[in-house]
Amino acid sequence: MPHFHEFAIDSIDQEPDLLAGCAGKVALAVNVASECGYTPQYEGLEKLYRELRGQGLVVLGFPCNQFGAQEPGTEAEIKSFCTSKFSVTFPMSAKIDVNGANRHAVYAWLTDATHGFPGDIDWNFEKFLIGRDGRPIARYPAGTTPDDAGLLQDIANAL
Repeated sequence: MPHFHEFAIDSIDQEPDLLAGCAGKVALAVNVASECGYTPQYEGLEKLYRELRGQGLVVLGFPCNQFGAQEPGTEAEIKSFCTSKFSVTFPMSAKIDVNGANRHAVYAWLTDATHGFPGDIDWNFEKFLIGRDGRPIARYPAGTTPDDAGLLQDIANAL
């Protein structure tokens, strides 16, 4: 079974191997969208990233347009929106599918029953916490904010 950081996926800038830099780090993977009611979570995700990256946390955004067509832009438009509106500096991938026949392999892996967090992604801003060993630790629904006490405790335990 591969580890999280071993999946090939391009960055939002079309650079290869976005996840390679996650080896040995705790990762918070989030499927994101720019026109969603949860889009303001970008602010909290960026705050979390800035506060804890020195301790080994990386936040990763995976833009996806599968929920209400709430991520219709190109990668360049998504990046521009995220940086200008929320000052996002955490790594982001190229736009991907997280469900269905074209689901990216990393999301097929994250939602595989063997990891204990099975099932399709329900909406934008679902989160997966991945340990330093590259294996999933927890899954959080879209409404779980970046300052949620349970999420923060899980991150602290993983770090």
